[in-house]
Amino acid sequence: MDSSYLDFSGKIVLVTGGSRGIGRETALAFADAGADIAIASRKLEGLEEVAREIRAMGRQCLCVPTHAKKSEELYSLVESVMSEYGRIDILVNNAATNPAMGAIVDTDPEMFNHIVDTNLKGYFLLSKLVGKIMQNQESGNIINISSAGGVSPAQGLGPYCISKAGINMLTKQMAMEMGPHNVRVNSICPRIVKTGFSQALWSNDKLMAAEFKNTPLKCVATPQEIAQAALFLASSATNYMTGHDLVMNGGAFFR
Repeated sequence: MDSSYLDFSGKIVLVTGGSRGIGRETALAFADAGADIAIASRKLEGLEEVAREIRAMGRQCLCVPTHAKKSEELYSLVESVMSEYGRIDILVNNAATNPAMGAIVDTDPEMFNHIVDTNLKGYFLLSKLVGKIMQNQESGNIINISSAGGVSPAQGLGPYCISKAGINMLTKQMAMEMGPHNVRVNSICPRIVKTGFSQALWSNDKLMAAEFKNTPLKCVATPQEIAQAALFLASSATNYMTGHDLVMNGGAFFR
């Protein structure tokens, strides 16, 4: 069987939140598939560790320290990538935050703003900037790392779920607008992924026992599995797929 659809040689891929977890594995996966990479996150040290792995594969890697909440840094990120590579073929929006758990009625408005500004507004602005470039290129692919919490509510994660639901609608709206320019936009919606970001969830035995009662596969996702899904969505295998939320939740039937 021809697997050339997973060959990304000559492609430029920008991944935010690229120093660890899903972002790290996604950057490595695209590099392994032949792409040159730009990675962004807040701390340069973590980015450089990933870049060393990518360069060892013989691929180029640009590191740009960027806070996803700060618009001026997102503008600078795009300028840096365009200056280095001259184009952006694939954008993986992945940088996110969730510093609070609890009921919405107990959520501090400033904390709500922080979560939405980082998770949703950050995706919006970077997608807008890169989307314009892709529109001019008449080609491109945007993949938003969302959450199953953007499809169904999750106890104690209200503001986070709201921000992710917004990402899912951003995905659909941009897919509609960008399709005529040969730009596809899809999202990946994992439930729990075994990363440092969600460690408070998967390391809680009582919580996971309750989780698995309603999860047929009785496991959580790995960041490598999410990265492989990103490759699938960026490949020609999904050329007729846009505006889709790819839910990866182990078969959980929460409502």
